[in-house]
Amino acid sequence: MSKKTTSLFPKGTKVPDHIAIIPDGNRRWARARGLHTLQGHKKGFEAAVKVSRAARDFGVHTVTLWGFSTENWDRTKEEINYLMRLYAKLIDDYLKEAKKDNVKIVHLGRKDRLPQSLLKKINYAEETTKDNSKYIMNIAIDYGGQDDIIRATQGMIRDGVTAEKVDKKLFEKYLDTKNQPYPYIDLIIRTSGEQRTSGFLLWQSAYSEMYWENDHFPDFTAEKLKAAILDYSRRRRRFGGNDAEEHLRFNPEMVAKLEVAWWRLRKIPEGTRFRDYALKHLIEQYGFSKDIAKKAAKYLLTAFLEQDNGRNWVKAIREVRKFYKLLRDELKLAFEPSLVASLEVKMWRDLEGKDEVRSAGEAEETAKELYAEVYRISLLQAAKAAHLRVMANIERNLAERGFGEQHWVRAEDYLQRFYRALKERVA
Repeated sequence: MSKKTTSLFPKGTKVPDHIAIIPDGNRRWARARGLHTLQGHKKGFEAAVKVSRAARDFGVHTVTLWGFSTENWDRTKEEINYLMRLYAKLIDDYLKEAKKDNVKIVHLGRKDRLPQSLLKKINYAEETTKDNSKYIMNIAIDYGGQDDIIRATQGMIRDGVTAEKVDKKLFEKYLDTKNQPYPYIDLIIRTSGEQRTSGFLLWQSAYSEMYWENDHFPDFTAEKLKAAILDYSRRRRRFGGNDAEEHLRFNPEMVAKLEVAWWRLRKIPEGTRFRDYALKHLIEQYGFSKDIAKKAAKYLLTAFLEQDNGRNWVKAIREVRKFYKLLRDELKLAFEPSLVASLEVKMWRDLEGKDEVRSAGEAEETAKELYAEVYRISLLQAAKAAHLRVMANIERNLAERGFGEQHWVRAEDYLQRFYRALKERVA
């Protein structure tokens, strides 16, 4: 990965080798703006070029774009002809860039139904870039996952392959992605809020991670691609085997009880009991030794005091960063302490004075990012834990403002549920 790429992501980010994009929503994007649907396709093609370029900058080796499915022939003749002209223009415009950036262009799908003018351009692009090796751009036109498998099977039959010789390795040699270094997709992105794969690269997506983007494809930007890659990087891929990462072994009820205990004492600046509770909590939650827990408690308590006395947020972030660096090094987690510290303190600030869920939406979004980053889970997986943590803090705020003991009880209940949700996701 280049220096340019590494500077774009937090340290430890796992960039997928192969991203496949189902660019949905071109027509809906146009209709929403009172435009002809063909204008939506044009904007989608422009977005495709920009996103493909960004993917290379991010260090993604293979990008697959699904431009036209085997079922899309049911569309109007006007739309089909327009799309075919756009594909031809895309190849013309992209070819120069592909040569410059060492990109190999590969067509996935059937060739027998494409217009001869387009097929000629495809064949020329493939032939011209066949020796390029730094990146691969798969353009899927008249492609279907089932059709890919059927054509592979027909190819083996034509070659006289006997049943005994058919295995996974041989079968892959007959698929459209044959001879590629990363035929298996790490991440599939589908835009426009649709949550299905529609049979795209059925064989090659056996263990793909899915990312559903609400915006229509013309609005899919490099920043949105970056967000998808970060979300992918947080996921723990087991491929049907055991999880090799450290599990959280704490008792949720015990951790919640300890945390509420030192929440209730946090107005005492230098109380011994305050430090003791913090120490017990960190030992129980993270399995720290007593010496490590003392260091961690010192960093956190200093940060909390800065939060309570004068709102020195810069110093608070600095102390929280020390805490997370210690946590990362001890538990061998893969996050960036500076990023996590900023998210943690932002969550504190977002939760200040909040006494109802409606006003804590930003805090919940921050909490999702925080737990996703620390524990390497997706934003979707972090959502439940984030909500419960926010609810616990709202109850704490109400309790600290003197609205009754019942709010401390509810805070502890929400914390127990938060720790259970976190453990269920990570363990």
